[in-house]
Order: sequence, then C-alpha cells, then structure tokens
Amino acid sequence: MTVDAAYSEVQRLTRKRARNFAYGIMVLPREKRRAIAAIYAYARRVDDIADGDLPGHDKRTHLESLRSALNVEPTEDAMLVALADARSRFPIPVESLRALVDGGLQDLEQQRYASFDELHGYCCKVAGAVGVACVAVYGSDDVEHAETLGVALQLINIMRDVREDWELERVYIPQDELASYGVPEEDLADGRTSDAWRALMTFQAQRARAYLQDGLELLGSLDSRSALCVSTFAGLYRTTLERIEAADFDVFGGPPHLSALTKLRIVGEGLRR
Repeated sequence: MTVDAAYSEVQRLTRKRARNFAYGIMVLPREKRRAIAAIYAYARRVDDIADGDLPGHDKRTHLESLRSALNVEPTEDAMLVALADARSRFPIPVESLRALVDGGLQDLEQQRYASFDELHGYCCKVAGAVGVACVAVYGSDDVEHAETLGVALQLINIMRDVREDWELERVYIPQDELASYGVPEEDLADGRTSDAWRALMTFQAQRARAYLQDGLELLGSLDSRSALCVSTFAGLYRTTLERIEAADFDVFGGPPHLSALTKLRIVGEGLRR
C-alpha cells in the first residue's frame, strides 16, 4: 500500500461517508486536506466498530487493536498508512487518537449520562479529541478552543440523532435534564414532540450555540485557508441546528438534509468574510 494510494482511499471515504466534512476540507491545501481526511477515517473506523453489529467482546477487541496500531508501522491498511504519514508531517498528538478509542469503548459500557458534566467528558473523547488532532494540522496550538468547538459539534449531533441513538439503546441527553423538563424516555421511543420536549431541546440548542460561539475563537489563531475550513464546518452545523429549530425540534423523522447548493453557499459565505 503506497502512501498516495492510502490517501486516495481515505479521501474517497470522506467524500462518501462525511459529505459535510468533505465540504470543509476541500478548501485546504493538499497536504493538510489529506491529513484531515486520515484523521476522519480513523474516527470513522472507531464509530463503525462501536455502532456495528459485532458482539460486545469483539467490538472491544477491535477497538483495542485499533489503539495498539498507533504504535506500529502499518503496511497494508490504507487508513493506518495514511494516518501514519500524516503524523510524520504534522504534530498530531497520539493522545487525541487514543481518546477517540476511549470514547468508542465508553459507548460499549455506558448508554445513559446522569448529568451534563458526565456527557461533557464523553464529548471531549469522541469529538473534542478530533478538534485537538485537527488543530495540529491547521498549525495552531489553541487546543482549548479546538476541543470546545469539537464538543459544540457533538452537542448538535446529539440533538440531530436522538432517534438513531435510541435505536442503538443510547440516550445522550442528560438524565437530570430529561427529568427536570418532564420528558420521559417513552417520549423518545414514541417520537413525541410535546411542549416539554420543545422546552428541553430549546435549552440544548442554547447550550450548543454557546459552545459553538466559544469554540470559534479558534479562528483568530488560524491561517486563512484553515480558518475557512473551520468556519465552513461551523456554518454547516449551525445551519443544521437552525433547521432543527425551524422544525420545532421534531427530529424523529430523520436528520435535516442540507443540499449541495446550501453547502456551497456556506463555503462561499466563508470566502467573502
């Protein structure tokens, strides 16, 4: 497996599996674009294992193997070959990649979160860690805002994917907040959008937007093309959040769809800034 072939594969995967992500990285120079695609492919592999159909023991074995692979020189797996080359070119902290595996393992063990403090710790692993890995490629040392931005995007994902997560027997909205707003889990199972549900989700949206605004302080430390990449990610997620709000928080029929034209418009808005 040559390095160029490996990068071609992770970029193909990104275009196929993460179309929003692909619109963000398209504005980066070649080396950075390829490195970010390799990071995405690693995170995607973790998610696919954790969310897949294998028995729990096998999932754990595969995830631990994926973590161990960070310590050896790969030769055949395209994702690992591309990631190893990216790590040789950019100071991607291995701890951030290990944290992604920790998040996948946590999904095997924990399906409910008592409070936002608990949920925040999980989000730092599965999404904040992606921000920390990517910011090393962008060329900034603003790890704090990179992690915060990753958490913001994960909070929007949680709102968007309530139905999908329920089908995986997971509820990420904190249990104390469900109780405080009077939303039983049966409402999630039935797809019921009550006044209590809308009030709960309004609160979730306000928090996600606050994290997004804080995380975007990262832009001040980035070069123009990296800043455009990050602002495109943020714009796509902000638009998704606005669509969720416009639908009165009825997320049970599937996630809102952003057309290719909408995505290109968001990229264009970033170019005009």
